[in-house]
Amino acid sequence: MKKVLITGAAGFLGSHLCDRFIKEGYYVIAMDNLITGDLKNIEHLFPLEQFEFQHHDVSKFVHIPGKLDYILHFASPASPIDYLKIPIETLKVGSLGTLNLLGLAKEKKARILVASTSEVYGDPLVHPQSEDYYGNVSPIGPRGVYDEAKRFMESITMAYHRFHGVDTRIVRIFNTYGSRMRLNDGRVVPAFMGQALRGEDLTVFGDGSQTRSFCYIDDQVEGIYRLLMSDYTDPINIGNPHETTIKEFAEEIIKLTGTDQKIIYKPLPQDDPMQREPDITRAKEILGWEPKVNRAEGLKKVYEYFKSLSPEELQKKEHREFSAK
Repeated sequence: MKKVLITGAAGFLGSHLCDRFIKEGYYVIAMDNLITGDLKNIEHLFPLEQFEFQHHDVSKFVHIPGKLDYILHFASPASPIDYLKIPIETLKVGSLGTLNLLGLAKEKKARILVASTSEVYGDPLVHPQSEDYYGNVSPIGPRGVYDEAKRFMESITMAYHRFHGVDTRIVRIFNTYGSRMRLNDGRVVPAFMGQALRGEDLTVFGDGSQTRSFCYIDDQVEGIYRLLMSDYTDPINIGNPHETTIKEFAEEIIKLTGTDQKIIYKPLPQDDPMQREPDITRAKEILGWEPKVNRAEGLKKVYEYFKSLSPEELQKKEHREFSAK
């Protein structure tokens, strides 16, 4: 049985990756420090013999005994609410955490895939964004703690690949949505869904003309899996190229949920990207991948998930107290 280490395993994306690798017949070591992850996302896997959980911060030395075939590094706060509250941890997990896991991959001769992000493109001056675009990022802005951590992650991953011959993969993940997202994590899909379900007005930042492209979780996991199994070592965009404005998206949510809330407008946060759409030509050509789930279908599934949450979960405003070090 092949063995895979998945960091950030109790998070939204990490937990779905655990499911996929269990389904594919792997022995899964799930690692998370639970700052933003939640054990309830993976508790259904605990009874399985081919699954183990390690409560650990990858910014500290990582040791896995025995053979290891693959590492998927998905540990990181991923929403602005989180990484603005814990900026130091965000920088550390992208830098020290990546360094530790690349060292582990070198020692074990394991293939490692690191989770980068569309945020490496910043507020892009090129549209749509292809992998050849170098980005427009403020290293000293409040969002820079996430953006620059991921840009450093890509740089050190390629350095380990070129200098040490480590077998590496880099995925640039665009906006993804699905079950197990936290309603209060600040990202637009759970934010709008939560507001609609609580009977609150939907909050749009800016005038709503900024665009996003939303990829359903099953499509994202498939793209990541194909990239891991490919021979391609440069970064690849995985996302859905069907773009929509945030205002149109809010209207879609109101229609889907059958609520009659208003849309209210608040100032746009600093360095918030105005456009976000992946060029997925490379993913199509190299991986034979493109998204299959359209937004209407995916949002119905997510709405059913959020509707199933308890009243306590629906009303929860804070995830947990952060103490930045």
